[in-house]
Amino acid sequence: MPSPPAAPVAPPAQAASAPITGTVVGVDLGTGTAGRVDVSQKAMINARADVNQLLPLKYTWAWEKYLAGCNNHWMPTEVSMQADIALWKSTDPATGLTDAERTMIKRNLGFFATAESLVANNIVLAVYRQLTNPECRQYLLRQAFEEAVHTHTFQYICTSLGLEAGELFNMYREVPSITEKDAWALQYTRTLEDPAFRTGTPEADQAFLRDLVAFYVVFEGMWFYTGFAQILSLGRRNKMVGIAEQYQYILRDESIHLNFGIDVINQIKIENPHLWTAEFQAEVRGMLAKACELEIAYGRDTLPTGMLGLTAAQCEQYMYFITNRRCAQIGLPALYPDTENPFPWMSEMMDLKKEKNFFETRVIEYRTGSGLEW
Repeated sequence: MPSPPAAPVAPPAQAASAPITGTVVGVDLGTGTAGRVDVSQKAMINARADVNQLLPLKYTWAWEKYLAGCNNHWMPTEVSMQADIALWKSTDPATGLTDAERTMIKRNLGFFATAESLVANNIVLAVYRQLTNPECRQYLLRQAFEEAVHTHTFQYICTSLGLEAGELFNMYREVPSITEKDAWALQYTRTLEDPAFRTGTPEADQAFLRDLVAFYVVFEGMWFYTGFAQILSLGRRNKMVGIAEQYQYILRDESIHLNFGIDVINQIKIENPHLWTAEFQAEVRGMLAKACELEIAYGRDTLPTGMLGLTAAQCEQYMYFITNRRCAQIGLPALYPDTENPFPWMSEMMDLKKEKNFFETRVIEYRTGSGLEW
């Protein structure tokens, strides 16, 4: 669960006359005069404090997530793909992959290959500019690197298996269920990517909050989880074990990303309660309902006939469960009737076993994940 947000602290009275523009206030590097930053001046958005001054920390949860991300460092090329390559090339109907499994893998990779880039672009072009807190920005820099690692992962998988790069990396243009998901997300970041966009008004601040919901709660907190369940289900049956191991590392990264985003959203709500109106809450619930609908369609598209231990109906039930959970995390009522998690084993996948055979896979004892607590 996300860390409890810090309690709001009112800015000092002398700062009240400063314009709220989302830009740095309180430092004059040109003249060499600058007031020391008091922790009470720090805020998630529209801060009047110098964003270049990390200490004193106000949001320790952001710094702790940065450290957790560093402890979780990994690279895709450290994971062996030999067993996956042999299985992918196998034509033996008894031991090889079924047509349904091959379709699922390719469409799964097709969505993720572009999705990670969309998330990274949103961080760099939108979120980083508007989030005016240095410890949160420190984590965003780490997250941006991790998104690059994830994109590298899908390039590594594509190259290792000899997949057609044009097909894989263009599925977001050619597969309707993937196209609709990406188009839905892009509408929430286009305005923020405008260099002239600034927070500082209720409308602009809500636009930024809306973007955070779309990319952290929906993209990383809902849409990635169907794909995780599909690939990790294969891994549980000892198929495509290299890809499954890489997805475990990605899942562990994304769990921190999600919790960071939830904490940011909730902290902005605390500091700016006027933004979390009944109308805006209803809009966010509508966003999550639409996102759930799009993900269910994607699940049917990736598993048209199902495969051993996994069906589109189970993915649909899982999405209802996940959507209700995300609603609760940002303080909204559940959208669907109480739903049981059809994949309870997914929670176990966040904790990779440390006992790895040195000659079969990568060594992960050098602090990779050892410092993480879930």
